[in-house]
Amino acid sequence: MKKQKGFSLIELLIVVAIILIIAAIAIPNLLRSKMAANESSAVGSMRTINTAEVSYVTAYPNQGFSVDIASLGGVSPCTVATTAAACLIDNTLALANGAATAKSGYYFGYVAGAAPATTYTMTGLPASTSTGQRGFFTDQTGVIRYAITGAATVASSPIQ
Repeated sequence: MKKQKGFSLIELLIVVAIILIIAAIAIPNLLRSKMAANESSAVGSMRTINTAEVSYVTAYPNQGFSVDIASLGGVSPCTVATTAAACLIDNTLALANGAATAKSGYYFGYVAGAAPATTYTMTGLPASTSTGQRGFFTDQTGVIRYAITGAATVASSPIQ
């Protein structure tokens, strides 16, 4: 009788079953890690916008805070800063304010006070439930607040 080389069907099925079990354990952890990374990115983006707003109001004191997030950005190469394109933040972040574009799974809503704007409010909301769960809020005070589900408000818990 000839000696056969290779694996039997049972051995291959056992290997496939082990791989599927490992994948079933690893994929949910990967998704949670991705959500946490998106939420961290959203907080970082809001801090960037808060810093850019301080720079904007310093550069254009008669204007006050910017009228929208897009005014803080500018198309690359951004060489001449104006009140409409201040070149303070990346244009990807500046345009993450609607349903068409998101930055790291979050959209940023911005409302400026009456001109000259001495106040502003900003929210960061996940694009879907798979990109994040927490909503974020900040205003001219620079304090970033969060809500476990839905939109955060000025009464929400601050991030420590």
